[in-house]
Amino acid sequence: MINTLKNKVVWVTGATSGIGEALVYALAEKGAKLVISSRRGDELQKVADKLKGNDVLVLPLDLADQSNFEENKNEVLNKFGRIDILINNGGVSQRSLVKDTIVDVDRKIMETNYFGTVALTKVVLPQFLKQGSGKFVVTTSTVGKIGTPYRSGYSASKHALHGFFDSLRAELHDNNISVLLVCPGFIQTNISVNALTATGDALGTMDKATAAGLTPQECARQIINGILSDKQEIVVGGIKEKSVILIKRFFPHLFSILIRKVSVK
Repeated sequence: MINTLKNKVVWVTGATSGIGEALVYALAEKGAKLVISSRRGDELQKVADKLKGNDVLVLPLDLADQSNFEENKNEVLNKFGRIDILINNGGVSQRSLVKDTIVDVDRKIMETNYFGTVALTKVVLPQFLKQGSGKFVVTTSTVGKIGTPYRSGYSASKHALHGFFDSLRAELHDNNISVLLVCPGFIQTNISVNALTATGDALGTMDKATAAGLTPQECARQIINGILSDKQEIVVGGIKEKSVILIKRFFPHLFSILIRKVSVK
């Protein structure tokens, strides 16, 4: 169990915007040593420049290209000597109907959200086992618990993460390595702006549901509380998101009726 984040080495993917960027600043305030990753090296540097007085490693990384992950891990170890927490936060969303979506879009979403996250986790896992400690934090989604219109590929990738990390948690029970699954609902980020359409282009617009969501700062606060209180899974969102997950679990037929009418755009 991690009781403090001071001097902990925390690696955050998807660190240049939204939840990831908010997490970086919140972790810095807690005194963490940070590794920040995303595809955009210039944007990473802008984030790093705001972390005055904090020990930070800027490490560009593309989740869709796993060929350099071992090298990336070694860079972290060369600088800090260990990794205490890996926050798998990077990913891409979707806004398209199944009937319109080409299968290449499904593959791209799965490659980034699922295979990229799994590959990085498998690269870091031996270090956690060597240390005898570590924590994986995984940003999934409420649609990792339910399926909604316009999110078929995205929801599938997030469901897959739940299956993988639930299994991993069980396997590592006796190794002092834990897993926290984070299921955000609507958060005020650019996730819809960058979401893939049916042909793989970026949507380019903010949808109303996302704009009305919680702030990234509040999401980051709840994630950090989940880390420090050793939670296994948390839902970050409003009453709508939390209620629909409970309805799906206990009243699946009612859920199937309600989800047709819920506004997810």
